[in-house]
Amino acid sequence: MRIVGCLLLAACAATAAAGADAPRLFFSRTFPGSTPPYIQVTVEKTGDVEYREAVDDDLPLKFKLNPANTDEMFGLAEKLDYFKRPLEAPVKVAFMGAKVFRYENGAEKTEVKFNYSQDISAQALLDWFERLAETAQSRINLERAAKYDHLGVMKALLQVESALDRGRLANPEQFLVMLDRIANNETYMHTARTRAAEIAEAIRTPKK
Repeated sequence: MRIVGCLLLAACAATAAAGADAPRLFFSRTFPGSTPPYIQVTVEKTGDVEYREAVDDDLPLKFKLNPANTDEMFGLAEKLDYFKRPLEAPVKVAFMGAKVFRYENGAEKTEVKFNYSQDISAQALLDWFERLAETAQSRINLERAAKYDHLGVMKALLQVESALDRGRLANPEQFLVMLDRIANNETYMHTARTRAAEIAEAIRTPKK
């Protein structure tokens, strides 16, 4: 039994090490005065996403990105030479936040910092990271309202619905558990329950 236990521990350690060495994309934006002033998003090659609003946030929001979208993001990073070249546009523009793209693959780490880029691939990748952040913020707001502010649930639902309509929710299926819970809980207002059910149905049967 002891031998089996040791083998299992070794296998787990090997799996963890492999995960730590897997390719990862990192994005952060620091923008004092905005809400939130800091966001951080990491995307693993496996599609695992983590969102933080503080560098030392030890309880990040986690969700999954589908393989096609994950491949698209890593493909954009490849087009950008994995951030080995400058991306800052040679024009004067207003400050829109200090941004960082970083590629990590084991011991290899390459990053670039910029405020604004005219590179089409950089703009597309930035849009993806912002979409992931918007998804996370919508989910955080909905879960917080559902737990602590029943009167604010409708506002949070409208935010989710707006993001869904604009195609800004990554993996919208992650919202179904909370939407179903609201729709089936009579402690919430009838209008909120109805709206939650409608959004859940829109996610389950998306328009072509």
